[in-house]
Amino acid sequence: MIDLDKLRQERERCLEWKNIKPRWEAIQKLPRLDDIEIKIGDAIEVDSDSLSNEDESFIYDTAKLIQPWRKGPFRISKTFIDSEWQSNIKYDLLKPYFNVTDKIVGDIGCNNGYYLFRMMADNPKRLVGFDPSSIPYCQFLFLEHFIKSGIKYELLGVEHVEFYEHKFDILFCLGVLYHRPDPIGSLKSLYKGLNWGGELILDTFMIDGEEEVALTPKKRYSKIPNIYFIPTINALKNWCYRAGFENIEVLKISKTKINEQRKTEWINTESLDDFLDKNDENRTVEGYPAPKRVYIKAKKIKKNS
Repeated sequence: MIDLDKLRQERERCLEWKNIKPRWEAIQKLPRLDDIEIKIGDAIEVDSDSLSNEDESFIYDTAKLIQPWRKGPFRISKTFIDSEWQSNIKYDLLKPYFNVTDKIVGDIGCNNGYYLFRMMADNPKRLVGFDPSSIPYCQFLFLEHFIKSGIKYELLGVEHVEFYEHKFDILFCLGVLYHRPDPIGSLKSLYKGLNWGGELILDTFMIDGEEEVALTPKKRYSKIPNIYFIPTINALKNWCYRAGFENIEVLKISKTKINEQRKTEWINTESLDDFLDKNDENRTVEGYPAPKRVYIKAKKIKKNS
């Protein structure tokens, strides 16, 4: 059994790392406000009438300090964080297929918590985010300083879900599975983390084809080194079945487009346009099929004994 409390303590120490500590210290100095107004829509927006020009400047500088901002968008008063991903596109695509009201919800690979903040509007019972990455965690702390959502953020990964102190009614695992060298093992952990009758909402890269196979990039895929397996839909279904899931439903298939993922002033790295072949947008720079995503819903159903 994994000692999660010990692991949490080890992960929290990341805030003392040389490259993280200045970000953490800046977040601690953010202005304290009592007149916050929160708007939850395509962008998560925070307004206050008591911010001075100095406060506004410090908020902007702190937000810039903790880039790259992958998920969003967010607006904190006058600071609009135009994230690399227009995450509202994915959220709006998936929204008709789930209901989080009065549910215990987990988001695996939650990044800075954008999807969890969006779910607040539907009154879930509990929201928990899992992500072991320190910069997204700092971004969450920056946002939570103002929003005060009560979302619990765990510096844990997909492999820890099955050992968590409670089970979930719905688990979201969006853009994580292709980063895992053992995708079936990861799906098994998600399965074990669900209550009976629970649902998994999954999003991952796919390749076209009817065969039950997966692409295994030699070195990189779209310049990303930690992409291990990109399955056909039939292969992905088999992975889900092997993990124990039933009632596997394909919700949507979509090709990632430049309007959804693009370079902005809030990231200091390349983005989708840099990952594609300049002469053929249907290919990555390595010559593989361009990123296409499949969205799956699968259930944990108690089998008759």
